[in-house]
Amino acid sequence: MGKASRRRKTGDQSVHATRASDISVAPAPFVARPFEGLTGETDWVAMREVVPAATATVTLADGAVAAECPQTATVATVLPLSWSGLRRADGAVMVALQSGTTSGDASRDVAQVLLATAAAEAGMPLPSAPLATAVTPRLQDVLDAATPFEVTVHEGFDFWVPDTSELDEEGQESLERANAAVIPTTKLESAPAAYWCRVGKRTFLRWVLPHDEDAATDALARLHAASASSLGKGTRLLGAFRACGLLVPVWDLDPEMGGGDYEDAVARIAVRLDDALAQGGALSSEERRARSGLLSRQITLR
Repeated sequence: MGKASRRRKTGDQSVHATRASDISVAPAPFVARPFEGLTGETDWVAMREVVPAATATVTLADGAVAAECPQTATVATVLPLSWSGLRRADGAVMVALQSGTTSGDASRDVAQVLLATAAAEAGMPLPSAPLATAVTPRLQDVLDAATPFEVTVHEGFDFWVPDTSELDEEGQESLERANAAVIPTTKLESAPAAYWCRVGKRTFLRWVLPHDEDAATDALARLHAASASSLGKGTRLLGAFRACGLLVPVWDLDPEMGGGDYEDAVARIAVRLDDALAQGGALSSEERRARSGLLSRQITLR
């Protein structure tokens, strides 16, 4: 190998080493429970995974964005055309939880969109955002932790615009198509992040549990083995799926009853679940069989 070739190779290796050591281009590390530590973690997960049309307001921490940028934003399930963010003409900031690029940390993904949208010009959408890196701040870094995360479930996507009457004919038709596809959903009051929904002729309860997912699975197995996992006549625990590091059990419900009809039943099973969590210790053989059954019935309804 000639000297020139050796110099080129050495130079190339130096560049690659510099890039590898530059944390600003390193990919975001994987975080199994990305919304942990946020106020309303379970509702963040629900809006990202199971709720079709909902919004919540967040406040940015002091210094998170420039003083001239909006200090509050609306977190939405989805936005028009699957945009990641939208700075509306009135200046309002909206970010979507169910769209956009995904790295190993959903918290960084959403924070990146939030900061970019807050800095955008009014009337500009953010169709997508660059992939978050290891130095991208997380939501835990940019949001005011004192602000409650209160979810409002909507029947459709009229919240996309301040006044739907201002839409032209094409816009109205597009909004109507989106609204027609929404799964009817109700947020229950008796337990955090418990959502009733109607899918076709069937109804379900999807409940994002705040506990460690393995401990939650054990507790559900104890209830199931004791025939205490039902929400009443005509209901049954179908199984559970995992989302953002949390467990989301799903019940099949009586289609003749609405979400409000299950408030008391959910409150009662919440107490039973807490008792089962407090038991600890090894599962019995029957409880282990129930646990295996739950794990084998991984389901996703969205």
